[in-house]
Amino acid sequence: MKNIKLAIIYYSATGTNYQMSKVAEEAAKDLGVKEIKFLRVEETVPEEIMKGNEDWVKHYNATKDIPVASADDLDWADAIIFSAPTRYGNLPSQFSSLMDTTGPLWQEGKLVDKVVSGMTSAANPHGGQEATLLSLYKAMMHWGAVIANPGYTDPVIFETGGNPYGFSMVGGSDLSENDKKAISAQVKRVVSLASKINA
Repeated sequence: MKNIKLAIIYYSATGTNYQMSKVAEEAAKDLGVKEIKFLRVEETVPEEIMKGNEDWVKHYNATKDIPVASADDLDWADAIIFSAPTRYGNLPSQFSSLMDTTGPLWQEGKLVDKVVSGMTSAANPHGGQEATLLSLYKAMMHWGAVIANPGYTDPVIFETGGNPYGFSMVGGSDLSENDKKAISAQVKRVVSLASKINA
């Protein structure tokens, strides 16, 4: 597992998906992964709009120095964990902007067999989490990537809502110990599959 190159790429307006991604990063380190890129999706909303939400502005200012993800990072990685909130059951426009840059990599077959997995959040338990992950995975299918959804590979999945597509939670909530265990289980599945493919 330690030879895997892992990219953790998130978009977060007010911090939930950032926190989830930080847990994923720690889990990967605990598994011995040495090469990890922790990256944010570039914010495309003007600051004038953000000013309508104090938490949005606060989180943006606290994390704006984190490197921004690019198509080059997707090319570099053996495995990628994405995390983004739902927008009406779809990905945020900021995240879609990154996806729109992957055409050249896709045409060259450079995204084939990348091991990918997704996490998400919404304002309520039925706010589109599963639909958002399926929306993400549709793009991955076009890539020819290997989707490492958690399924029910660990009992903790049932204890955190039973979402087989990827970890999800209500935005703005604190991560429980079981939430952290579920994210760790998902990371372990991603890294394990990537190790097998690389071997």
